[in-house]
Amino acid sequence: MILFPNAKINIGLNITERRSDGYHNLETIFYPVKINDALEVITADKLSFESSGLDIPGRMEDNLCIKAYHLLKKDHDIPPVKIHLHKHIPIGAGLGGGSADAAFFIRLMNEKFELGLSIDKMQNYSRVLGADCAFFIENKPVFAFEKGDEFESIKLDLSNFNLVLVMPPVQIYTAEAFRGVKPTLPKDSLYELIYLPLPEWKKYIKNDFEESIFKNNVEIRGVKAALYEAGALYVSMSGSGASVFGIFEKTPDLSSLEPTNQVFYDI
Repeated sequence: MILFPNAKINIGLNITERRSDGYHNLETIFYPVKINDALEVITADKLSFESSGLDIPGRMEDNLCIKAYHLLKKDHDIPPVKIHLHKHIPIGAGLGGGSADAAFFIRLMNEKFELGLSIDKMQNYSRVLGADCAFFIENKPVFAFEKGDEFESIKLDLSNFNLVLVMPPVQIYTAEAFRGVKPTLPKDSLYELIYLPLPEWKKYIKNDFEESIFKNNVEIRGVKAALYEAGALYVSMSGSGASVFGIFEKTPDLSSLEPTNQVFYDI
């Protein structure tokens, strides 16, 4: 059985306060985009994990799909499986690729073995694995708050625009990104700002990670400037970086970008 986990972008990201559990409260808009991994699960004699495509750092037992399997195994009589993940979503990009893989694994196991899990139950399993993981269970635009794992539905459809994402040849690690941010309550919530006309987003919707990350990463800062120069209505780093997306009225000419940048059109 095969599913195709997709990435997400953050439209705006406000870090509002540090929590006593070491996490941060935040608010952001999660929006699904068409950059996909491929996840296959088949019944096997023993649990195993293999990958292709982009190199996945770390040990097999630390992969979120393996952790999701053990989480489900505690409550359900599921057999061993062989997991194959073809990795295409850039790593260290702020696109939630690892979280998507884990959430889609839970969805796949629920369907394959008829576990009868509700949306809420699958989201609760996902919350154990990562702050943004639960988003990918329903996989639709939401206003996310608290750790990024509580949601309010929003009406947001960007299908009439052309979304382009650029991944510079750098990675940003989440811990590094948070060290450069001072939590601050925003004057206006993204829950209201997202309904402004899209050309107004540039004035009011920001990503709190950008200020500190841009200071030390000229490549990312340069990509944002290049997308605006190419005619974007709105440009932002996604999540804690390093990817940058632009929203255009039509497909832009980005031939001036350095060839070391990976560009995803019409996401």
